[in-house]
Amino acid sequence: MNNASSEKSSPLSRRHFLKTSAAVTAAGAAAASFSGVFAAGSDKIRIGLIGCGSRGTGAAANCLASSPGVELIALADVFPDHTEAALSQLKKDHPGAVTATKETCFTGFDAYKQLLRTEVDLVLMATPPHFRPIHLKAAIEAGKNVFMEKPVAVDPAGIRSVLASAARATQKKLAIVAGTQRRHQNAYTELMKRVHDGAIGDVVAGEAYWNGPCVRTYGFYHDRQAGWTDMEYMIRNWYFYSWLSGDHIVEQHVHNLDVINWAIGAPPVEALAVGGRQWRVEPQYGNIYDHFGVRYRYANGAILVSEARQINGTEGRVGEGLIGLKGRASAGRIEGANAWKWEGANPDPYVQEHADLIASIRAGQPLNEGKHVAEATMTAIIGRMSAYSGQPVRWDFAMKESQLDLTPKEIKEGGYKLGPAPSVPPPAKGNEELV
Repeated sequence: MNNASSEKSSPLSRRHFLKTSAAVTAAGAAAASFSGVFAAGSDKIRIGLIGCGSRGTGAAANCLASSPGVELIALADVFPDHTEAALSQLKKDHPGAVTATKETCFTGFDAYKQLLRTEVDLVLMATPPHFRPIHLKAAIEAGKNVFMEKPVAVDPAGIRSVLASAARATQKKLAIVAGTQRRHQNAYTELMKRVHDGAIGDVVAGEAYWNGPCVRTYGFYHDRQAGWTDMEYMIRNWYFYSWLSGDHIVEQHVHNLDVINWAIGAPPVEALAVGGRQWRVEPQYGNIYDHFGVRYRYANGAILVSEARQINGTEGRVGEGLIGLKGRASAGRIEGANAWKWEGANPDPYVQEHADLIASIRAGQPLNEGKHVAEATMTAIIGRMSAYSGQPVRWDFAMKESQLDLTPKEIKEGGYKLGPAPSVPPPAKGNEELV
């Protein structure tokens, strides 16, 4: 949690973070945190990866590093080059823990179904967010535990599906942990204990930021290659299409919004937003915006000021801040009458979230973060809906009445095919109809 008022930070993609984190120390601390549980139940945890791009490969590496007895046995992706690259890299980095072969690397839009028929115990999901509700439902019905990257949907229809799957997972005693890694980071978890115990009094305001340059800087954009169909080009550049990513407020800013919801203990009741596309004008950047500003209102009267911006040459600021009646909280720190600062260890949260997930499975007490991450994702979605429409969007409307489903008509009618790209609307003008 960065100090949103005064502390600047360069925005980091998860990919870049993985390259710079202290993985060895973190992995050791993560393994130590559940060693007693592993001794009590020594069965292997067989994992399968759905979505083998850089984030999926990173998630699999994090999972393999988190706990002894974890074995990667299968991979699935739309594209063969993704499964091949991921398998090669993971075998190189984790020799002995990867037993997947070319025969257990599945490709195509139905590859996830083939993977779910294998003997995996835990499925890692890192496909474009549009596919998350589909894959989560299938995994839970197949009796698999799940780690799923955020965000978990791109529209209200998807959120309702995820919430239903999360409830089903509870019934079936299956685990769901999400890629909202702050919930597994000591500086955050210890801070939240104090916030919830009243250390800063009632939370009356907050600020949340994910501001930085265009994500092309981090390699999200891929130049078109010979032989790619229009659909392949779109899927490989999923980030820039709202039906696949939800727009960048949903895909990235969900982290910061989750922290505020966590602190307050509930999602907001309303969003009122502005946004636009003044810098990202080239057609290769799809139809997403480059900036959002949202005022969220919570049931307790708290107001959140939220910014998400991707414009080169601007200040980088990623983090959250809380303002209470008795003090302020940010960056593992409390200022005020109950001043406090986290000075303990901070194992890599990208590893720790997997360690906590696996420990919960082995202990027979599966974690289920499905509801939390669905609410965080919906918080971002109503911000986008408000910016696109120019109207305030209430939580209850989005959850109970909105019929918004961003799936293109061609896919609803004919399914997923690597041929012509589906038609997608141009960037929203800011006064679109609220559906």
